[in-house]
Formats: sequence, C-alpha cells, structure tokens
Amino acid sequence: MPSLVQIKSKRRLELDTSVKSSGIQLQPGMNICQTDLPIDWYQEDFKPYVEEYLALPDRTPETVLPWMDRYVVPALDHFGPKLMLLAHYYMGGEIVKLVERYGGRIADSYELALQADKRPEVEIFVESAVHFMAETIAILKHPHQQVYITNPKSGCTMEALAKEDMVLPLFDELHDRYGQDLMVICYMNTSGRLKALAGRTGGAVCTSSNAKAIMEWAVQQGKKIFFVPDQHLGRNSGRKVGIGDDETFLFGGGWEGANTRLSSLSAAERTRLDHSRLLLWGSFCGVHTVFSTWQVQHWQAQGYKVLVHPECTVDVVEAADGAGSTKYLWNALQQAKPGDKLAIGTEGHFVRNARDYGKQHGVTVVNLADVPGATMGCGCATMSRNDPPHLVAMLDLLRQGKAPALNRVEAGDAVDEVTGHRERLDEQSRADIAREARTALETMIRLTEAAGL
Repeated sequence: MPSLVQIKSKRRLELDTSVKSSGIQLQPGMNICQTDLPIDWYQEDFKPYVEEYLALPDRTPETVLPWMDRYVVPALDHFGPKLMLLAHYYMGGEIVKLVERYGGRIADSYELALQADKRPEVEIFVESAVHFMAETIAILKHPHQQVYITNPKSGCTMEALAKEDMVLPLFDELHDRYGQDLMVICYMNTSGRLKALAGRTGGAVCTSSNAKAIMEWAVQQGKKIFFVPDQHLGRNSGRKVGIGDDETFLFGGGWEGANTRLSSLSAAERTRLDHSRLLLWGSFCGVHTVFSTWQVQHWQAQGYKVLVHPECTVDVVEAADGAGSTKYLWNALQQAKPGDKLAIGTEGHFVRNARDYGKQHGVTVVNLADVPGATMGCGCATMSRNDPPHLVAMLDLLRQGKAPALNRVEAGDAVDEVTGHRERLDEQSRADIAREARTALETMIRLTEAAGL
C-alpha cells in the first residue's frame, strides 16, 4: 500500500484563499449560541445579504421570515424539485426549523448521506451543516448532481483533530507492522480522504446509529481494527461486541497522534499494542465530553430517564438509561408518553428543539448538563456558523447563476475551518478518493440495511 509521501507526491493542488480570516477565536466562556456573526466572517459575495440582515430591527420570525421569503421563495420556484435543502438535527439558530419550513430535509448524518441515491431527480443539494456531511453526499452523488454548503467554514472539532496529515503517518507505521491484518473503520465525522483509507483497507464507514453493527462485522473479519477518529464512540462500540479495555489501545489525537512513532513506545506498550484488537485514534467531541456520571445520577434521582449520545465517555454511557444516535434520541422523544421526563445528553441546540417538542406533547425534557450550579454553553459552535444570511445568499446566488465556486463541494476537498481556504485535489485524485470512500460507505449501507437499522 502506498505511503503518505507516495500518495501526496502524485497530487496536484489548487488553493482557494478568497475567504480572509477575521482573526476572531472561540474563547472559553463566550456565548456561542447563534448570535449575529461579525460581517468579516462572511464571503465577499454574501456581505450584501448580511448587511440587510443586520439592519433588521429584531430577530423575531415576524421580521426575519419576510426578509428570507424575498430571496428563498423565488429560488425554490426557479429550481422546483431539482433543488433540495438539507440540515442536520444539531444545527443552531433555528436553521433546522427554517430549512424544514422551506421544504427541506432534516436528518442525522446517515440519512443525509443517502439523499443523493434516494433522490436522483434532485440536481442541486444545498446543505446547512458541517463540511464532512456535504462531502459525503458529494462522494455518493450521481454525475448530474451538485452539492453546495452554505458555509465552508462550518467544520467539526472532532474531525479537525483527525486531518489526513495527522492520521496517515501513524497509519503508515501500523500498516508496516500489521500489513493486511489491519482494517480502518472511519466514523462519518471524517474527511473523504480518511473514508478512502477505510475503503483501501477493506474497512467501512460507520455512524453513531450503526457503529455496533459495523464493529461486529469488523470483528468477524478477524482483523485488527484502527478506529478513527472518536475514541469514545470507538470504545463504547468495542465494548458492545466484547472488546474490553485490556484489548484496546489508545493513541493521541491531533498532532500528538501524528508525531507518535511505534519505536518510541516501550517494549511493554508494543506488546500490549500487538495483543490489542481495537486501536483508537484519540479525537473526541467537546460537546459530548462535558457530561458526567453525577449529572446522570442527579436526574435519575429526580425521576428522569437519561438518554445520551455514544460520543459521551464510557462511564456516562454505562450509567445512562439508554444511548444512541440523534435519530435514536429523537425517536425516543416522539415515543414518550405525556408525563414522561427525559434528560438528554447531546448537543444543546438539539436539546432545546427537543424541549420545545416535549412541551407540545406533555413530555418534560432537560439538558443533562443543566444541574444546579452549572453554566453550560449552547451547543456546537462550528455548526452554528450556518445562519439565515448564509442560506439566503447561497440560494439567491444559485438562482442568479452566480454561486461561489468555494461553496461547491467535491470529494477530497479539505477546508481550513479558521481561514476558509479550500484545498482541492486534481481530477484523478478526486476520482480515486471518491471511488475508495464510496466503497467504504457502500459497505456501511449494505451492513446497516442487512441489520434492519
């Protein structure tokens, strides 16, 4: 199998630097809810729309919706069924509700990935979510379909700690040591370049809704599993199929993992590595690692059923009454009876939407982290970078035939979430990435459907 150096030596890159960095950084304690973003966080083509939005007297639906309708309705009328809006459950700033209002599809990452295959009549997908979700659709799309993202800088902190240049040096060392006995399982929260790595090793992609089924299949192959990038989903899924901590080896995430050399491990560590069936890349989701067992116990003592996402730590998942994907959590809410009480441990915007839904159906919903004395943030800051001006500008520019090239998503694209600069591979490299990543995604789909999930 080619090494990282060999792979990269064959690529020709085009770097789009049209988006300039504001220099603003997320700081501890700041309000990360969907408030108005600074104007220099927007692409140049989007700024006229932003200026109109910022000039609105308030942010109520009575004011914002008429302004959006001026642009969105003509765009939807222009494209008709050839255009489809998509958003993830976690989107903040009411974008989920707005996308749904305009006839769009709201789903978890697995359902979003399937839209291109399920909807061949759609020619243009516009996604208000993070970049890896849009890229997954671009990998699975038909040749006549195009994928756009409303904000290329909308990324994922977990994925940012598992960039190709971080993971491949360690993978090359592991492959040199274990050869064809090594299989990569990629969580959906990865770039297409890493999904392609799963395809090259006979592995698969997984989501939080099917991770157990994919892990079970991987174990049956008798391979050593390298799970990228979320250490907690990997460990939780491994435990479900009988892989304990004594057979699990955790590497660092980010550049710590990239700089790890097997030769620097002690003899005892290398022996443990050789005997481990599950190797974990050490990335994580900052949203889901804030939850603790004492929060679980607090709400259980108040008569609440505690449900969490499997990106939470093992001790939280084991203490909770149930764990599963966003689809699992939303289904549990819809199936709850009047008088039920749910404490949900996942992204804050999702929980707020769940709380609103619960009020309408007599179900009490709280955020697992909202315990006495705690001050919590609102949710995923990077997903919150999609807001009404981004959606409005994208649709109106598409209608005019002036959609910025930066927002078009292709297999293998890599975007810097801070600067917005996009690295695009040459056509042959894109085709190679798409083919190998599609193999891993199709394996996931086949196994998921076979399991009836």
